[in-house]
Amino acid sequence: VIALGEFDQEAGAALREHMRLPGLNISTAARYRDKLAMRTSAREMGFRVPEFCRVLNYDELRGYMERVTGPWLLKPRAGASTLGIRRIEEPDQLWHNLEELGDRQSRFLLEQFVHGDIFHVDSIVSLGRVVFSVVHQNGKPPMDVMQQGGVFTTRTVDRASRDWLDLTAINASLAPSLGMKSGVTHAEFIRSRQDGEYYFLEIAARVGGAFIADLVEAATAVNLWREWARLEVADLRGETYREPKYRELYAGSVLCLAKTEEPDTTEFDAPEVVKHVKKSHHAGLIVRSAMHLRVKSLLEQYSADFTDKFLTTMPAP
Repeated sequence: VIALGEFDQEAGAALREHMRLPGLNISTAARYRDKLAMRTSAREMGFRVPEFCRVLNYDELRGYMERVTGPWLLKPRAGASTLGIRRIEEPDQLWHNLEELGDRQSRFLLEQFVHGDIFHVDSIVSLGRVVFSVVHQNGKPPMDVMQQGGVFTTRTVDRASRDWLDLTAINASLAPSLGMKSGVTHAEFIRSRQDGEYYFLEIAARVGGAFIADLVEAATAVNLWREWARLEVADLRGETYREPKYRELYAGSVLCLAKTEEPDTTEFDAPEVVKHVKKSHHAGLIVRSAMHLRVKSLLEQYSADFTDKFLTTMPAP
């Protein structure tokens, strides 16, 4: 049983457990799906996470808000991207939201809002060890793009930088320590602007969305979907998975919701453009270069151009 998408994880785990099949069981899969489970486990293992509190005991919540400075985020424990996240500025706002959620409130957690830069690390895990990973940094935070609208960008981090070295090391320890023996992961971290430290936000046992697989392939020549299939086939056959050969280039993507159903991006024809995203009511490009500063410069330019030419917004679901 192989759960390809975010919303298949729990069903896949339940099927494996019921039929005694190999792979992530319900408790282990929760650490890659349930934000409360993954934070609790990560904190117990010594990884930094934003201060959080389960939504269960109201006295516990009152004590948390007295101890931890706001604002806070009320987050769905299970959910893809930033759907359903609510920013809480003061306690009365929380109580109003919890009353509105009713019996669903225990499916949320309360977490301190950390100002900082968002990164994602995409990796391959084999025999309980990360055998491949690549680090990217987002432009505008995904939560802001989802809730306020805007252009989403992400780019490969300089491989000689502290961000690359530290996040590679943190992910190599964290990704398999939550229980995965074999598979792919998409993890997100934030570098706090207050103390400069990296905090773990979330991890998923799947390939990242928003054309992340295309971005990774552009930078490294590694296709995460193909490698996931190779992992599963090798495991079923009792063979040893061989790590993919990769290159060390830099790539970036720019993506936004578009006014028209099929926006024309062909005028963006720099030699570094390697893919024009084809998706209804979306405009997007992926660029690649041997120089990370060239990728950064292109994304800054194209993000402004996309805002002028294509960008539209709609209310978040």
